Amino acid sequence: MLQPPTTTALQPATERGRLSFVARTVLLPLLFAALGSLLLMAGNGDQWLADQLFRWQGGEWLYKNAWWTSHLIHKGGRNLTWFVALLVILALIRSCVDLRWRPLRRPLAYLLSSVALSTSIIALLKSWTHMDCPWDLERYGGLRPFIGLFEQRPVALGHAACFPAGHAGSGYAWVALFFFMLQVRPQWRWPALGVALLVGMVFGLAQQLRGAHFASHDLWSLTISWLVATALYLWLFPASASTTSLSPAVPGTLGENA
Repeated sequence: MLQPPTTTALQPATERGRLSFVARTVLLPLLFAALGSLLLMAGNGDQWLADQLFRWQGGEWLYKNAWWTSHLIHKGGRNLTWFVALLVILALIRSCVDLRWRPLRRPLAYLLSSVALSTSIIALLKSWTHMDCPWDLERYGGLRPFIGLFEQRPVALGHAACFPAGHAGSGYAWVALFFFMLQVRPQWRWPALGVALLVGMVFGLAQQLRGAHFASHDLWSLTISWLVATALYLWLFPASASTTSLSPAVPGTLGENA
């Protein structure tokens, strides 16, 4: 008679699943970020792309104060992200008092924590890295020379806070929706990720058109947001990280993995 597998027998498969999950959600994104950084930062891809945008706008940042970039996408986008965060907070409160919403409590706490931590880390790094925005650089009509990320910044240049990109990060922080949906509606995880990436890209491109950021600033906002979302998921849902498939065909129901 066949005996049910023991916990010891299952452990190697579980560990393999976790390692595979980490490889796909941590190592591959880090490799992508490293290659992107080599191209954009070490290979001067940042300046090349900014040159094209600057030249296309007639040798000035024509859209720096345009209504659709400055007010609609920048200020309006910021208000939108705060509004969505408020909705998550309200849903989390309800999940604490309404038994019907109880399965959503941990996924909602995860989502809110991931977004808050991602945006906070990005804001903190902006204050530490002291990198200028393109519109501040002599190359694009500003007054400051370009100082690389790992170069010593002269004290006389004053403070700068443009790396990573804060506004793009407020959109990319919602990549945590991918892991949130893995817990509540796995079949929605890819559309949710697509929405978060689209919002982040729109926010980032608008800021690049304004001269506020280089492409690498956006790349690292996305990388930080994704790594934070992944780390929190591994911490709060370790069993799911060991058994979850990331392939597009996984079905699911509310609270299936909660």
